[in-house]
This record gives sequence, C-alpha cells and structure tokens, in this order.
Amino acid sequence: MAIVKSKLLKQLSKNYPNFLKKDLEKFSEIILKEIKETLKRGERVELRTFGVFFTNTQKARISRNPKTGEKVNTPEKKTIHFKMSKELFKKLNNEKE
Repeated sequence: MAIVKSKLLKQLSKNYPNFLKKDLEKFSEIILKEIKETLKRGERVELRTFGVFFTNTQKARISRNPKTGEKVNTPEKKTIHFKMSKELFKKLNNEKE
C-alpha cells in the first residue's frame, strides 16, 4: 500500500507532537517544492541515507501508435530517476551493516 501525503502528515504529527500540524504541512510543502525546482533546473537532489533524484533527457524520436500503427513524432522530454542509498537498500532487505 502506498502512503499518501495526508497519512504521512498524520504520522509525522503523531511522532512529533511538539510541532503544529500546519507547520509540518508547510515544512513538507517547502521540501517538495525545492526538490521540484532543483530537478527543473536539471540538478541532482541528494538526500543522504535516503537516495538521489536526478533527471535524464530522452531524445526526440519517431514512435508508433500501437493501435493504428501510424508514425508519431515524440518530442524530447525529461524523466525523473531515483537511486536509493546503500543504507536504505540494506534496511529494505534486512541486511546487517
């Protein structure tokens, strides 16, 4: 099951009762906005012990519509990739450090 932002905020407010819920929400919005803006500029976002977000550029190409077989020009576009840290990998796979 995926975690949605509202559940994440509930969990954060439960774990950190000293912070107001609206402050935690604002904090998470600021972090997500900064990640988006950094990726938009084409830079990497590195969160130690969590992972790295980075963008790749897919070249423009001619592809096919699978339904009709018609050729379609696909423009150049950016894609976001994530690579998890070794620490996160070990935690997910229950490995000892």
